Amino acid sequence: MGLSKQEKMLIHLIAAARPNFMKIAPLFHALKKEDWATPIIVHTGQHYDLNMSDAFFEDLRLPEPDLHLDVGSGTHAEQTGQIMIAYEKVLLENKPDLVIVVGDVNSTVACALATSKIQYLDSTQNSGLRPQNLQRRRPLLAHLEAGLRSFDRTMPEEINRLLTDALADTLWTPSRDADQNLMREGVSPKKIHRVGNIMIDSLEILRDKIQNQAAYNDFGLKPGDYGVITLHRPSNVDDQGVLKQICHTLMRIAQKIPLIFPIHPRTRKNLKRNGLMPLVDKASGLHLSQPLNYIRFMNLIFNCRLAITDSGGIQEETTYLGIPCLTMRPNTERPVTIRQGTNQLCNPENLEAKVERILSGEITHGAIPELWDGKTATRMVKSIKLIAPSS
Repeated sequence: MGLSKQEKMLIHLIAAARPNFMKIAPLFHALKKEDWATPIIVHTGQHYDLNMSDAFFEDLRLPEPDLHLDVGSGTHAEQTGQIMIAYEKVLLENKPDLVIVVGDVNSTVACALATSKIQYLDSTQNSGLRPQNLQRRRPLLAHLEAGLRSFDRTMPEEINRLLTDALADTLWTPSRDADQNLMREGVSPKKIHRVGNIMIDSLEILRDKIQNQAAYNDFGLKPGDYGVITLHRPSNVDDQGVLKQICHTLMRIAQKIPLIFPIHPRTRKNLKRNGLMPLVDKASGLHLSQPLNYIRFMNLIFNCRLAITDSGGIQEETTYLGIPCLTMRPNTERPVTIRQGTNQLCNPENLEAKVERILSGEITHGAIPELWDGKTATRMVKSIKLIAPSS
């Protein structure tokens, strides 16, 4: 576009935890190639992740975040308020032209709220005016992974999605159903841009590193001969009765196919508190581990027979890879993984039966949804370029 360095579009990429960094990485690299854009990585510090190591940034070819808000743990209200306060100061000092928030964590809605309310003097375009006559402006706000809905407002993530989408100027969606959700809520179609699934871009960036691992060897297992479990949602792990039922079900399934279970800190805490840790630790066929870094974990997913999860991202990744997935939730904000992909909803009562059907060959042969092709970041850059300052 022939812009000078001073005229470059200053873009904040907001990240709070490992999945957020994976979503901004492809876009960061795509924007760095453009002479009209200056991408800035903002780490809110909402989550402290033991696997958020230097190697993780190296794998994604990301630099250290440019800005740290250093907000730690707390209640939803505490986190949201602290992030808003910290990010408002950054906005006033840094004056970005565009703020990009991703996903549905507290940092997403907090930075969206701060951005939508901030105003600063536009001195760059009104340098000949007196201060009292300077125009005020706010940054544009864009939401990546917009339009996802579980229609379950007991989930904090659902509230974050609804509020963020209501505030955003540009909404980048991963699938057609997300477009439809937004339009039903009264969002102008002009704001909606379907760009695809950014996590597929990250997976493809790291594919070689993932395939060069053999993480299943650590558990004495072979490709295709095991399942992978991830559980962390309160509905599954906070209630003693539900957690106990799940544990007994997993122990029975592990007699039919070995299961690798990287245990989330929340889940481990509840297993210990309810006296269930010794039970699962001694269970034959159930292989417990600490949480794994993304590359080693995805190597397990690449080579597993099936996945059992309550996570959002794994539903997408297994759909892309054609691997059967059982999502232990009553709903999902990613219904395309059920309609087109390999995902099925389940509960503690029918989990074992669904696993048996998969093992007997009743596998859902899904299709990869439209635009889940590793080129989402390229489409996003084209979308951003439409609102970039011109020379």
